[in-house]
Amino acid sequence: DMERSGGKSGVFADDAPVGRTIASVTPVSEPVRIPAERYTSPEWAAREHERLWPRVWQVACTVDHLAEVGDYFEYRVGWLSIVIVRGDDGELRAFQNVCRHRGNTLCEGAGGGLTELRCSYHRWAWDLTGRLREVPSRKGFGALRNDDFPLFPARVGTWGPLVFVNADPDPGAEPLDAVLEGVPDDSAWMGLEDFHCTYNIALRLPCNWKAAIDGFSETYHVQGIHPEMLAMTDDVNSPQHLWDRHGKLEQPYGMASPRLRGGATPQETWDAFVRVMGTRIGLALDADPGAVPPIPDGGSVRDVLAARVVATAATQGVDLTGLDVDRILNMQQYNLFPNTTIIAFPDLLQIAKSRPGDTPDDCTFDMFAFERKASGALRTRPTDLELEPGQVPFGLVIDQDVATLQRVQRGLHQPGFTHLTLSGEEARIVNLHRNLDRTLA
Repeated sequence: DMERSGGKSGVFADDAPVGRTIASVTPVSEPVRIPAERYTSPEWAAREHERLWPRVWQVACTVDHLAEVGDYFEYRVGWLSIVIVRGDDGELRAFQNVCRHRGNTLCEGAGGGLTELRCSYHRWAWDLTGRLREVPSRKGFGALRNDDFPLFPARVGTWGPLVFVNADPDPGAEPLDAVLEGVPDDSAWMGLEDFHCTYNIALRLPCNWKAAIDGFSETYHVQGIHPEMLAMTDDVNSPQHLWDRHGKLEQPYGMASPRLRGGATPQETWDAFVRVMGTRIGLALDADPGAVPPIPDGGSVRDVLAARVVATAATQGVDLTGLDVDRILNMQQYNLFPNTTIIAFPDLLQIAKSRPGDTPDDCTFDMFAFERKASGALRTRPTDLELEPGQVPFGLVIDQDVATLQRVQRGLHQPGFTHLTLSGEEARIVNLHRNLDRTLA
């Protein structure tokens, strides 16, 4: 289904840059063409529901949702529903969210204080290990043994503050640590395990789930919908890295984009940084930036910004003094197959992911917001919200992204538009489709 404009099959040539760092704009001999029907076709969506979502590791929630015994979280993706619980022994377990009697859903939403999983329809009940323990009017079923009717298990695992699930029952399927490839080692220096989730926001969008996550898999669009960022982001000299399934972008902040022919003054870079991520330096996003602080001899506005980030983090009990300017100001953006983007700095973490909706033309777009706290700080359950676009502001950049994503699906349906045409700069989107080809066989 995927082709190059010259008619060759496959996403990459034999010397594909998988497993190594590549330039921001990866040279390609000709554009990579992706069939638009992957974003609009009910048949393609049905293949994803059958072969993708029940078989892959995917981010469900955060460890903050499941910090205490009896905490639970229901994760939905398409028709698939998985309930994750923290058992009496402190272990995380996940189950397909279905009663073994007549198929009713056992659990909805998220919360705490759970002591059992009881069906509200006919009141069959299981303990938090998934073992059947009560069947009302048992005699009517004849010989029915509790051990013959456990809940159907799903696999669960954690990395940093994230909880992953996989409904694949195959005992030979790859474990989470193997599937994550080199991402945990690459990001280990940031201390992601010290981030605590504060908000989990589910936003309904009128676009395919791939269209939503594509917008968080490249920064080619910065010049188009985020022009306010150009004075504080080098969106050209930003190396990417591709593992087999996943990808990464490292993008410098605190310097002007080469796309600005005249560059930017230190004051313009300072102003733009405050508007986009002023909270990192102790200023509200709508605050008057004021004059750029004095720049040390031989230094730059990046040095000033990095020092302010370190000072602001210190007020929250976080020590960043051992990190250099690049590690403080360069965004680390990880794209996890199939549907998750991690935007990380040592003092800031955001997760964006998308889930298919009822049709190929809608999805749920999830955003996790985090705060970094001192190591060992107690975890509390985040606030979970379901919202519509425009209901609350999410900040300049996210609001611009959401506004664009509400327009893209109509264009994908136009009869003359048969293929997306991608450049080497969009290598992480190409890699998504490369893995979809393999997973959907």
